[in-house]
Amino acid sequence: MAKTHVEIFTAGCPLCERVVELVRSLSCPDCEITIYDLHTGCSSNECREKADRYGIQRVPAVAVNGARVKCCQVDALSVDALRAAIPAA
Repeated sequence: MAKTHVEIFTAGCPLCERVVELVRSLSCPDCEITIYDLHTGCSSNECREKADRYGIQRVPAVAVNGARVKCCQVDALSVDALRAAIPAA
């Protein structure tokens, strides 16, 4: 079974940190979690390039296996949508 890759896009704010903790608590032990802080950026600019590729216009945002979680596209972040997208712990 392929490893699930969860990407979290943040701006280092308290709300973003709560989402990081929520995603960590919902994720399976084998999930690979990458956090991209768009405020500070990345040395390779990978985080901003990925945010552009995924069409992220606001944070926090979450992508699972290369696709933005539906709740992070239009609606407010939803625990139920995250649970549906991320394999359980």
